[in-house]
Amino acid sequence: MRRDQRSTAVPVSVPRAPGPRSTARLVRRGPAAAVSLLALAALSLAAHPAAARDAAPGDTPLGKVSWRADLSAPTGDETNVSRTGGALRLRDHHVRPASARSPRGQAAVLLPVHELDRAVDRITPDVDATLPAGSEVVVDVRGQDGLGTWTEWREASAGAPAVLPRAVTRVQTRIVLVAAPDGAAPSVRSLSLSAELDVDAPRSVTAAASLTATVYATREGLVGGTTANGHVITASDHFVALPSRRGLSPKGSAQYSVKVCGPARCETAPVWDVGPWNTKDDYWNLSSARESFKDLPQGKPEAQAAYLEGYNGGLDGSGRKVLNPAGIDLADGTFYNVGLNNNGYVTVEYLWTGAGAATKSFPTWGADVNIRQQATSASTRVAQLAGPTTVRVQCQVHGQLVQSNGYSNDAWSYLPDYGGYISNIYIDNAASWLPGVPNC
Repeated sequence: MRRDQRSTAVPVSVPRAPGPRSTARLVRRGPAAAVSLLALAALSLAAHPAAARDAAPGDTPLGKVSWRADLSAPTGDETNVSRTGGALRLRDHHVRPASARSPRGQAAVLLPVHELDRAVDRITPDVDATLPAGSEVVVDVRGQDGLGTWTEWREASAGAPAVLPRAVTRVQTRIVLVAAPDGAAPSVRSLSLSAELDVDAPRSVTAAASLTATVYATREGLVGGTTANGHVITASDHFVALPSRRGLSPKGSAQYSVKVCGPARCETAPVWDVGPWNTKDDYWNLSSARESFKDLPQGKPEAQAAYLEGYNGGLDGSGRKVLNPAGIDLADGTFYNVGLNNNGYVTVEYLWTGAGAATKSFPTWGADVNIRQQATSASTRVAQLAGPTTVRVQCQVHGQLVQSNGYSNDAWSYLPDYGGYISNIYIDNAASWLPGVPNC
């Protein structure tokens, strides 16, 4: 670890502005120094302009950003879609996700990842669509943060923007078209999105460890059917279905996976389908963050509560009578591999939940302090702190050496609420390497 190296002496008796901290012979405040570091910062911004020390030629103005999705060409990851007259449509209203056993046809398009030059966490879509009575067009978004981790999917609409649990610099969009019960299908002519960083948005508090729950499992079967992500089911397939699109992996990927443990063994399998009963029951999330059924405790599927306790009148979210308490559907290969011969309870770990969520809070000093995409002042500025702020630090790395006012430090901290790295030289702490914060 590189330590701060002081090159100028500061008399103990003279109050100084908060700034880079040193681990070598720290100057400590005496009892008479009643003004806090953060208050002193406000008095010294003109003398210590943080922005001037951390500016880069490529910096662009920050704020809301907008873009238009290209719907004209196949994306390589789409299910049951046709393009007629420049619009997205269902190709066949008889195609529907297998596990949910819904009578309504469905199509889906996964758009390419959109790279942003700033951090965002609030995303609003603008959809130009034709919606016959009873049909739907759903826009789901997710983001990838500076550590390469994807958030869950979140549904977004013009009246209810998606608020992601942390800031991201890469955004992906999924469009889901759902036919009416009578087969009338929607069409989508265009999609535009806007995004911004809302640092005051409420954050989901997620445990550092991924959630593990005991739930009732059923065998999906349905060979020849199509999953919600477009996979055609084969005999001895290995995947699972969960009752929410929030944890649905793109076709062929394992970005959202579970570890299922049955009587014989455990298996890690990707989430490729939505079901078996509900489609908006992300029961693995905290009740406060759950999409539906927020009065149920974390880890309890709505179908389980309906079947065993008469919750919701014994019905699922679409009004069907729940005939078993299933919270997960297992493809045949997974079902038999974990040792099941009949439907029954299994232990499931939802592997994408909680990862990297532990943080520690620290105050910063200075004005217009830049937050970078990487641990170097030459990388893209993704956010900025206007003044002294309390920030949540997830992890830290050794990066570019930053020098300021005779101090130097090569440690940078990752801030999940801002989607990037801040030099530790701007964190008001006595140590150059923050105590209790792990490596990224």
